[in-house]
Amino acid sequence: MNEQECKQYLDRIQNLGIKFGLDNVREILRAFHDPHRKFPSVLVAGSNGKGSVCAFLTQILSLHGFRAGLFTSPHLVDVEERIRIGGELIARRTFCRLLTRLRNKIEQLISAKRLLNPPTYFEHLCCLAFLYFAEQKVDMAFLEVGMGGRFDATNVVDPKVSVITTISAEHQKFLGESLSQIAFEKSGIIKPGVPVVCGVQKQDAYATIKSRAEKLGAPFYGIFDRKDNFVGQKASRGYVFTFRMNGEAYSYEPALQGKHQGRNAAIAIATSRILGQRWKKLEKEKIIQGIKTTRWEGRLESISQKPLVLLDGAHNEEGADALKDYIREFVSSPVVLVYASMRDKKIERIADILFPLAKIVILTRFPYYRSCPPDELAEKVVCGEKRILCEPDAERAFRMAQQLAGPNGIVVVAGSLFLVGEIKKIIRNSIPA
Repeated sequence: MNEQECKQYLDRIQNLGIKFGLDNVREILRAFHDPHRKFPSVLVAGSNGKGSVCAFLTQILSLHGFRAGLFTSPHLVDVEERIRIGGELIARRTFCRLLTRLRNKIEQLISAKRLLNPPTYFEHLCCLAFLYFAEQKVDMAFLEVGMGGRFDATNVVDPKVSVITTISAEHQKFLGESLSQIAFEKSGIIKPGVPVVCGVQKQDAYATIKSRAEKLGAPFYGIFDRKDNFVGQKASRGYVFTFRMNGEAYSYEPALQGKHQGRNAAIAIATSRILGQRWKKLEKEKIIQGIKTTRWEGRLESISQKPLVLLDGAHNEEGADALKDYIREFVSSPVVLVYASMRDKKIERIADILFPLAKIVILTRFPYYRSCPPDELAEKVVCGEKRILCEPDAERAFRMAQQLAGPNGIVVVAGSLFLVGEIKKIIRNSIPA
């Protein structure tokens, strides 16, 4: 398939929806002689921070000279962003070549009735990532779990370390209503005897994960078990953090903004320590340097000036709280908020957190079937005298926000990484070639 044919193929499978189960992925990978078993990996699950932790770890290993594969989701602008080695995205030509191989094999398996259902979009890309990492002989792959964990397509690997970052209310239609139920699904990535790094602080969820680890004989590292393990002090442009593990202190100032990124970095440091014990020796100085030099788009990302534009996914309550804390501590100018969300999110609760921070809220949407139209968003939120505008076209909503903010104001784009990606496309397309 050429580029256009690949795009059309992905567009066709985009709306196959969400399907739990590992049978499809295992059957496809078996047909390719199990490429996912040809490199070591780390699985990273959780409600927030998965991508950032994976990005930190990829940078740390890259600084040590290792070829570190990275699989994340969703992408912001181009689908190739999901599959990288170090900081380099998979080449488009390579992506098309592997997707063609994958499609042809899937068609054969369906004809032979070895696949009962067509693989989902996420399953396609997960298998493609495994093919690429095996072909490129990566030293290690960091795999961001999509939704849940137990039945996620990534959960076919035998990881060196299993990581669970945070647990919050999300995807309850699929994962369960309570935090314990959600934690149970995410703890499905825990394997017998494989170390678990847990950044979860909510007690019920933490207890569920720890219990699962104990049942499987998996060494458990609850890295925020003690309050003095992690300390953050406000600096002029962010925070300086100290994280202690097994008597050793790590002091660092991440390039990624927000106190939550200090916690994500601590999770990455703990994972690096364990990899250093069980896989390859990793140097403390390079671990800290990796934390300081990691870049990750769409997470409290500042772009353009006059007005300043701040992009952040903030797709659930935990993410909204992190964005709120950052705005209250580091933003002094009036905020115009551009907001869009998936239909299945806790829109009312997220709005209660974010909307009071803004003088004007502009509701919009992004081109995805699960996107909630702005008039439906408006019906779900109560804002008193807050000025709320509805503009279904994301580009017009963004341009309106820039105008309303003025040169000295701040535009905050939040609610979904899909919206962040749409705004990044708009900005990229407006830059002269």
